[in-house]
Amino acid sequence: MVSVRTVQTAPFDGQKPGTSGLRKRVKVFQTPHYTENFIQSIFAAVPKPRTLVVGGDGRYLMTDVIQKIIRIGAANGVTHFIVGRNGILSTPAASCVIRKRAADGGIILTASHNPGGPQNDFGIKYNMSNGGPAPESVTDGIYKASLELKEYKEAEVSPVDLAALGIQKFDGFAVEIIDSVTDYVELTKEIFDFELIRKFRQQTPEFTLLFDGLNGVTGPYARRILVDELGFPESSLEQCTPLEDFGGGHPDPNLTYAHKLVERVAGEKISFGAASDGDGDRNMVLSHDWFVTPSDSVALIAHHAECIPYFKNKGVHGLARSMPTSCAIDRVAAAKGLQCYEVPTGWKFFGNLMDANKLSICGEESFGTGSDHIREKDGIWAIVAWLNIIAHQSQQKAKLVDVKHLMLDFFKTYGRNYFTRYDYEDVDSAGASKMMEQLRALKKQALESSDFGGFKVSHVDDFEYTDPIDASVTSKQGVRVIFADSSRIIFRLSGTGSQGATVRIYIERYDDKDVELDAQVALRPLVLAALEISKLEQFTGRKVPTVIT
Repeated sequence: MVSVRTVQTAPFDGQKPGTSGLRKRVKVFQTPHYTENFIQSIFAAVPKPRTLVVGGDGRYLMTDVIQKIIRIGAANGVTHFIVGRNGILSTPAASCVIRKRAADGGIILTASHNPGGPQNDFGIKYNMSNGGPAPESVTDGIYKASLELKEYKEAEVSPVDLAALGIQKFDGFAVEIIDSVTDYVELTKEIFDFELIRKFRQQTPEFTLLFDGLNGVTGPYARRILVDELGFPESSLEQCTPLEDFGGGHPDPNLTYAHKLVERVAGEKISFGAASDGDGDRNMVLSHDWFVTPSDSVALIAHHAECIPYFKNKGVHGLARSMPTSCAIDRVAAAKGLQCYEVPTGWKFFGNLMDANKLSICGEESFGTGSDHIREKDGIWAIVAWLNIIAHQSQQKAKLVDVKHLMLDFFKTYGRNYFTRYDYEDVDSAGASKMMEQLRALKKQALESSDFGGFKVSHVDDFEYTDPIDASVTSKQGVRVIFADSSRIIFRLSGTGSQGATVRIYIERYDDKDVELDAQVALRPLVLAALEISKLEQFTGRKVPTVIT
């Protein structure tokens, strides 16, 4: 057996994983023993994995950490590592590989949509054998182990060649380097009607596409699917080379950070624009004349699910959304006689429902959309779903049915849930926490006498979720102010940053008559109400948001 050495260490503060693992600045992970401690804590807390999938989004420090995972994993009983070539595996692809290869779990190296590079962010998260993020019971166990750790173990082996496809054997374990894209592409071809999309592309030359990978992990996946399989020209791709620092950009697919895509789509009158984030689990869809909110996107996919072979064959067992996501998908569920679940933010909550065969399509307003084909949100999946729907509807109507017309038809059927999100990033954590404390103390009676642009408060609470599968309770998930006409304002602190705090304010109003207003105009009275109720500027000193979605 391979020689193993034991390294003496001591616990570090703050190694508690959030909803998406442990995220810190690169320099924190470079602290001697810090990364090794956390990896050892994973192996101390989870059932001993024999087969482990490993990969990440290509950001700075990833390959160094993969070598550490192999050394520490081998010393803790892992006998088979499955690693993406050059370490690359998108988060959806990692989930796919875990499930396809019946692995015991996986370690994904990503800070998702956060910036990369030596001065920016890194992250480590553990996924279970179902391919989904570890539940709180496991992340709590990892944290507990990190507080008690006194040593970690490492196999004494030379570095693995991460570029060489095939199996590299060591004394007592093996490392299999796989093509990062193949398994995921094969699964995608089983889900969607590629032949229909190819035919649509050939017969509709006026339909143009532009995909922006934001120099994240999805570039190779987009190239294989959009260009090699579906036949779109290479010029349809932008920023599709994974870079350690994402080209100096912020790999978050929204109107602010994906501004190059937004400008090109508008300027060149492109029919269909799309982007994904650093690790490939988020997406944005737009056209030169319409921006699709993530809430509307998942609702529209659910509405048209029957034209996607996967759902036509398997059926749709239920729909779900995260609590802050607009209620548009609820209306689709009601029309189709389906159960619609409202869960806390975090894909693991969807995973429980999927494993119980109660959920097929779901989404989060934070640009995450997916289905039960894997147990992570999936940016490329959502984009191909849109192409499948556009191709099908265009075939049915014998003319191009573009993004705007799809959305307007949807609104004519269901009405429109106007929605926006205001993000205040890297604010003072103490001030943000005090703001949330005063919001949690709010009572409906205290707000009833106030007039918020004609909106009357009917309910105030702090969202709490009891999982219908395992009966676990998740509390303090966001303060909701709900108005008599079903409009909502929601306040949350985000757990996806590496430092400071991010305050998110979600604002929603339903209208079944006037569905073509500018969302910011339609929601302005509620935006002012949100700022008045929260006293955000007083607590944080911030006058304007970092990002408006």
